[in-house]
Amino acid sequence: MNIDFDCAVRLDQVRSGERIELVANSPQCDAIAARLGLPGIERLAAHATLERSGAVIRATGRLKSALTQECVVTGESIAAHVDAPFDLVFTPELAADSPDSEIELGPEDCDTVFYDGASFVLGEAIADTLALAVDPYPRSAGAEAALKNAGVMTEEQAGPFAALAALKGKPENES
Repeated sequence: MNIDFDCAVRLDQVRSGERIELVANSPQCDAIAARLGLPGIERLAAHATLERSGAVIRATGRLKSALTQECVVTGESIAAHVDAPFDLVFTPELAADSPDSEIELGPEDCDTVFYDGASFVLGEAIADTLALAVDPYPRSAGAEAALKNAGVMTEEQAGPFAALAALKGKPENES
């Protein structure tokens, strides 16, 4: 089944083992890029297999994206590709005793998405997964040269072992 990225998936239409294909159109790619602070997303597609257990839906699959990021050093545009698996669990929001009560999540709950009502938006969760999959510190080919010209040392030059190596080369009476 093909669905739109913005389309809500109704629980009463989910069949276990069903495969869903999602492809974001150009305005959706632009909206997701703006939301994620990216210069652009050229393509975003995903496929997911849904498994249902009562009101809990598990979506496993893969997302693929061609996008543009900015180098954290030079600000240059960098073409990037993301090809990442995902395993999401959609579960109904828990009724809290009060609006201020907290819900504890363990490591196994990290990819849990709470939904309210009789449907969930799979594309929104996939866009969130894309946000976690992109390189948080992209660097262009000219980044190292720009850092060197600015006087920024590499980690090897600035690390504690570099200081020890510098001391090792000095005669004892100079230290």
